[in-house]
Amino acid sequence: MNGITRYILRQALAIMMFVAIAFTSAVWLLQSLRLIDLIVNRGLSLGLFLYLALLILPRLIDVVLPIAVFIAILFTYNRLMSESELIVMRAAGLSQMALARPAILAGTCGFVVLLSFSLYFLPQANRTFKDLQFEIRNRFASVLIQEGTFNTLSDTLTIYVRSRDSNGELVGLLIHETKDPAKPVTLVAERGIFVDTDSGPRVLLVNGSRQEFDRETGKLSAQEFEKYTLDLAAYRDAPDLRERQPDELFLNELLRRHAKPGEIGLIIEANLRFINPLTALAFCMIPIACLLTGEFNRRGQTQRVLLAILLAFVFETLDIAFKNLAGRSIAAVPLLYANVLAPILVTSWLLWRDGVAPILRPAATQQPAAE
Repeated sequence: MNGITRYILRQALAIMMFVAIAFTSAVWLLQSLRLIDLIVNRGLSLGLFLYLALLILPRLIDVVLPIAVFIAILFTYNRLMSESELIVMRAAGLSQMALARPAILAGTCGFVVLLSFSLYFLPQANRTFKDLQFEIRNRFASVLIQEGTFNTLSDTLTIYVRSRDSNGELVGLLIHETKDPAKPVTLVAERGIFVDTDSGPRVLLVNGSRQEFDRETGKLSAQEFEKYTLDLAAYRDAPDLRERQPDELFLNELLRRHAKPGEIGLIIEANLRFINPLTALAFCMIPIACLLTGEFNRRGQTQRVLLAILLAFVFETLDIAFKNLAGRSIAAVPLLYANVLAPILVTSWLLWRDGVAPILRPAATQQPAAE
C-alpha cells in the first residue's frame, strides 16, 4: 500500500467512523427513549435498561454503516477533486483503479464488519434481546402494568390499577379473569403488590372482595377477604419455551432448518445474511462511478455529487421494495442480488474502460508506418 492510498484511505475511514458513530448515537438515543418508561414508571433496574439498550446497537449499525460508507467516500473524493488533489495525482501517473483503491478498501472494511454482524453479532443480539423481552413479559408482570388503564395480560386476564404509591405498591385494583368462561371472576382490592416467585409472578391483594358469576344459573356469589393471592403464571398465554424467529438464528441453523416445507422465511433470511454486507460495497461503488470515471469537468462536481445521491436513493428504494417483495415470494431473491451487484459490476467495468481499455486501444489501432 503506497502513501497516496494510505492518505486517502485514512481520510475515508475517519469520516466513515465519525458518520457511523454520530448517526448510530442519534438513532440509539431515540430508540432508548422508548425504554426509559420502564425505569421511571415501571420499576425496571437501570442495569437492565442499559443492557436492553446495548442490545439494540447491532441492528442500528447494520443499517447505518452502509450509509456511512457512502457519505465518507462521496465527501472524501469530492474534497480531493475540489482542491485539485486528484488532478495532481492523475498527472503523477496514477490510474483510475489506483485512485479508486482506497474507496474500495474502505468499502471492503464495511463489508467485513457487516458480514461479522450478519453471521454472529446480529443474531446473537436479537435472540438475547427477545429472550429478555420474553422474560420481562412473562415474569415481571409489574413492569407491564400501567396506571389508570385496563391492562390485558392475556386473553383471560385484565388488570386495572388506579395508582402506585412511593413504595411501589398498587392502590385500587380491579382484576377480571375468564379462565372458566362459564364462571368469570372479578376481584376488587384496596391495595396489592406483585411478587416474583420461583413458580412465576403472583399478585398479593389486601382488603377486597371476590365476585364470581355463574352464567348457567345467573347467580352472583361474593366473598370478602383480607388477603388473597392470585397466581398469574396460570393465565399466561405464552409457553415456557418460545420458538426462535429467523433473525435470531445463526447461518448454520438457517441452512439446517430451511429444507422444511413452508420455511420460506428461513431461505430469505439466509440470503439476506450475505446481501446486507454487500450493500457496503455497492454504496462505495456509486460515488466512485460518479466522481472518478468519465472526463474531468472544470466547472465543478455538483452535478456528479447530486447524481451519486440520486443513485444511492434509487438503490436503497429498490432494496427496500425487493425485500418487501421477497417476504411474499421467494422469486424476488434474485432481484435483491441483481440490485446489490449492479453498482459493483457497472463501476468495475467503468474503471476498466477508463483505465485499461484506453491503453490497449491505441496499440490495437496503430497504423503501420508508410514505406
